[in-house]
Amino acid sequence: MADTVSVELLGRLQPLMSLGSEGLRELLPRCRTQSFARGTDPFRAIDWSGQVAYLMHGQLWVNMPDGTSRVLVGGHELTDTPVARDGKVPAASKAVTDVELLSLDEDTLDIVMTWNQLATPSESVKEADQTDWRMMSGMFAVDNLTVGSFASLPPANIQALLAKFQRIPATRGQTIIKQGDPGDYYYLIESGRCKVSRLVAGSPVQLAELKEGDAFGEDALVADTVRNATVTMNTDGMLLRLSKQDFDELLRAPLLQKVTGAEGERRVAAGAIWIDVRFPAEYQSDGYPGAINIPLNDIRQASAALDPAKEYIVYCQTGRRSSAAAFLLSQRGFHAVLLDGGMRARAGAMESVE
Repeated sequence: MADTVSVELLGRLQPLMSLGSEGLRELLPRCRTQSFARGTDPFRAIDWSGQVAYLMHGQLWVNMPDGTSRVLVGGHELTDTPVARDGKVPAASKAVTDVELLSLDEDTLDIVMTWNQLATPSESVKEADQTDWRMMSGMFAVDNLTVGSFASLPPANIQALLAKFQRIPATRGQTIIKQGDPGDYYYLIESGRCKVSRLVAGSPVQLAELKEGDAFGEDALVADTVRNATVTMNTDGMLLRLSKQDFDELLRAPLLQKVTGAEGERRVAAGAIWIDVRFPAEYQSDGYPGAINIPLNDIRQASAALDPAKEYIVYCQTGRRSSAAAFLLSQRGFHAVLLDGGMRARAGAMESVE
């Protein structure tokens, strides 16, 4: 990417300027610039399908689809809007000088703009009661919106999802969820920090510290089991919580994709990777050939070593532990699907075929 592209530059382009500095900073790596020599036609030199294009530098003559012609000058107010988008490109163009164009994937921009508009606090709501959803970094990271946990959400679910969260004040030292309790809510941290700990041989062991924008509590909801850790506030803060019913309807169902054993095998043959989330002793006993063993309790930390370009098929004995792991991976921007019914169902299907 050219050095001339910056958050400040993106901030003067329409409609990107509405995203704010954090949103623009995340879009920056998705932008690319291309230079074209004087006398060339940039819109015939390459395929611009699916791209939004802006003129950054130089002078460009364009003949638009409606028959109008004009000369655009990079940096001028007219070039703050796209030269091409929605599949509409100039019928003809010519670089009057050397020119530089910036492009961005149109679907990415549309997804980010949709979430941004629905997430922006309403002017009619009192400031003290507002939640600026754009600050939920775990939720609104561009990777999550386009290829991660929220990319699969039907657009109709977005506003319903945001409306269902409740704002809950929390104080330093307060226990939010307790190990062994039933799962009831999914949480996002709007402000403040908290620690995650688990009892090991009767003594608490700290597993992680969570910050603004992080989520917790999904494990028990997805696997339909009890809490496997305790979360306690390290500071005062504000939490956003979603009931189990709303979580299941608006997040779990759309995001947790399942495949059969036969489909899983087909995908692995095409390059996908098995992830076994059972304990090492279980994996060593009958784990699938070529599988990676990442126990469920290690999935958050170990996910940093996974390749986001790969597809992962997550399994366990029954599908309970792997459902939680697949959801956690999806939240972190990985393409992860669940082996439906786990190893037990796959073995049964193979026996019935035999």
